[in-house]
Parts: sequence; C-alpha cells; structure tokens
Amino acid sequence: MIMSKIKKVVAPTLFGFFGVSLLLYLCFWQVGRLEWKQELLERIEKKLNAPPVSLPTSVSEKNDQYLKVVTDGYFLKSEIHILTSQKFKGPGFRVITPFVTKSGPIILVDRGFVAEEKKESIRRNGSAFVTGNLLWPDETDIFTPQPNIKKNIWFARDIKSMSSHLNTEPILLVVESESPYTELIEPMPISINIPNNHLQYAITWFSLALIWFSMSIYFIWSRR
Repeated sequence: MIMSKIKKVVAPTLFGFFGVSLLLYLCFWQVGRLEWKQELLERIEKKLNAPPVSLPTSVSEKNDQYLKVVTDGYFLKSEIHILTSQKFKGPGFRVITPFVTKSGPIILVDRGFVAEEKKESIRRNGSAFVTGNLLWPDETDIFTPQPNIKKNIWFARDIKSMSSHLNTEPILLVVESESPYTELIEPMPISINIPNNHLQYAITWFSLALIWFSMSIYFIWSRR
C-alpha cells in the first residue's frame, strides 16, 4: 500500500522538479543577460556623449564603434540617398556624401534627412567642420533589395557597397552637427534603439516556475 502511494507521486515529483529547475534556469539566465545588456547600453551611451576627439588615423569597428569625433575637410558633390522616414515628416532620404578629411582619407558622411520632394535639391558642399559618431550599421540581410543606381535610391546603409560606389574608405561618420550649418538637411544623430526586454522575460520565466511548482504540488497532493 505504501509502495503503491510512493510510485504514484514519484513521477509527478520528478516532472515538477525538472520543470521548475528549467524555468528557474531560464529566469536567472535572463537576469544575467539583463546585466550584460545594461552594461552594453551604458558603454554606448558613454561613447555617444563623450567629448569629440580628432578622427583617428586608423579606425576599426571593434574599437571605434560609436566613437565621437570631429574632423574638418570638404564635401564632394556626389551623393547616395538611403530611403527612410521621419516621424511626423513622412518619407525621405538619408544623404550620404563623400568627405575629404584634412588628414587625407576620404570617408562617408551621413549628413541627415531630406524630405522626399527635396531629394534632388542642390545642397551646400565644400569646406566644413563635422562632429558626429563613427558607425558600422547592420542594416542588410537577404531580404534587402539591391539599390536602384539609376534613380539613386538605396535601401540600407551598406558601408562596403557605398564606399565602393563613391570611392571612399569604408568609414561612416553620422553627423551630429556640421559647420557651416546646412538648412536643407536635418541631422539624424545616432540614437540607441537596442531592445532591452530581459527583465520582462525573467519575470515571465519566474512566474511560470511558480505556476509549475503550484500545479505540481496540487497534482502530487491529489494523487496521495
């Protein structure tokens, strides 16, 4: 009789134990991810808001992503237009222009947003001081359309393709400000759009662990 009762609760007990253990593991894993994500966001925020430094002679994505820099030189006339949109303003384009730095290299500069109807407007080029952040965006995948070169409509900031097309170094500087100021282009400085939902996930897994534990206790008790 006793052995029969024990057999009835062994399987539910093991099932409940492993279920709760797995859910708690996922909960604490998300807590660890939360700490990692918060540290990452803090590092990015610190770089974005740091005082600008001169554009280094040698840059890399690993070391210089989001680095705030200032450089002087002059804009060339050629442009790449990246299809985008602005809240309350509708569709438009990011204007990417080659910039000849005083130190020598020609880099890509994301000058900002122009409305769709101003795509072909004549914009100021020539000498300028530019302040902004270096960026290696990850915007392309297998679904990204190929650019329409004839109409100069691109669908993502693909540094490799843009630098090849404009004969520049594969370096992109996203403008925060440029001097002299250009009224026809609205700067689109880098903003942090990295999702951080790990706390919600951790709470979800912990809640499921409590539910699983409660249901396991009830099931074991009912089989006594």
